Amino acid sequence: MKRTCTLIAAAALAMLPLSAQIPADRDWAQFGRYAAANSEVTSRPLAVLMGDSITDGWDGKDPDFFTDNNIACRGISGQTSSQMLIRFRQDVLDLKPKYVVILAGTNDLARNTGYIAPENIMDNLASMCELARLHKIRPVLCSVTPSIQFGWRKSIENVSGLIESLNKMIEEYARENRIPYVDYHSALRDSEGGMKAGYSDDGVHPTAEAYKVMESVLLPYLR
Repeated sequence: MKRTCTLIAAAALAMLPLSAQIPADRDWAQFGRYAAANSEVTSRPLAVLMGDSITDGWDGKDPDFFTDNNIACRGISGQTSSQMLIRFRQDVLDLKPKYVVILAGTNDLARNTGYIAPENIMDNLASMCELARLHKIRPVLCSVTPSIQFGWRKSIENVSGLIESLNKMIEEYARENRIPYVDYHSALRDSEGGMKAGYSDDGVHPTAEAYKVMESVLLPYLR
């Protein structure tokens, strides 16, 4: 009986995409996170939202936004732009969406995978845009959402200034390359550079109310 169960488990594992079979402790870019979901996509999404926890938490707070608009959520909590770039082929290109909406930078500035210069963050974003265009997918770049402190990395100083500086780079690149720039930052920012009252419980991650604002800012670029 034990041998039979083992064989059944092995057969079930073999049916999963190879990326879903990578041990979690060795899956640095988390290819396994959306491997099964990607294999179940049968029609072209209008858009894929690529990002970190700010995107990752979105479909949990407002799932109807994704289903009603044929949008796929491919955010992974804690990820930096380097990790997103590595999984970009699997989680975006292979799905062949009309648009890819890229929201990244918070965890880069928080040094989740070590220090990275703003110019190199921008390089990663540019590479994602170039890959998308090569595959006939329209890139959409987003501003980093506002914050005055990263609760998990309180040693980082002048967070609001770092975010605003990176956003200027993103906006400039978008303008020069005729890529839509979605300015969540201006819509969510208070006078001190953080989230407006009611828009975040921890100063970084949006509430359901904030996601509604972000949706109203984003949707015109997808229509």
